[in-house]
Amino acid sequence: MNQENPDFNPETPDPAAPELDPAQQQIDALQSELAALKAESLRERADLDNQRKRVARDIEQARKFANEKLLGELLPVFDSLDAGLNAAGAEPSPLREGLELTYKQLLKVAGDNGLTLLDPSGETFNPEHHQAISQVDAPAGVAPGAVVTVFQKGYLLNERLLRPALVVVARVD
Repeated sequence: MNQENPDFNPETPDPAAPELDPAQQQIDALQSELAALKAESLRERADLDNQRKRVARDIEQARKFANEKLLGELLPVFDSLDAGLNAAGAEPSPLREGLELTYKQLLKVAGDNGLTLLDPSGETFNPEHHQAISQVDAPAGVAPGAVVTVFQKGYLLNERLLRPALVVVARVD
């Protein structure tokens, strides 16, 4: 007992303090647990949705570039056909017509699979698509920085560089 206040007993509840009902305590605990479970469920659902989007994006990228190796290995065939057409001359002949037809068919099939030809003759040099192997003084009528000669055509696969074009560029003063 308290000597100063004989009526005070620490074991007796304070009449001014609200009494916590055990049922109410259990309800409060269950409500907080429910709120935590809802938050966790939302986080997991968002993670799953993000993972689905990532997988879909990865599948799309894999689909777009699945034939990159095959098309890359066909580039020397394109180069050979192009060189054959240049060697055949400008005169119409059955050999030239056959080479042109084969070249066009091959370009169409490759184009249907996302391959785009880069033939930058006369265009402004673009370091993202062209590889300059030398510079020359600008011939008459050619702007400085323009591609003068193309040694090897370049290719894009679905807007991504597969092989840069090898070019000679007009010297910039």
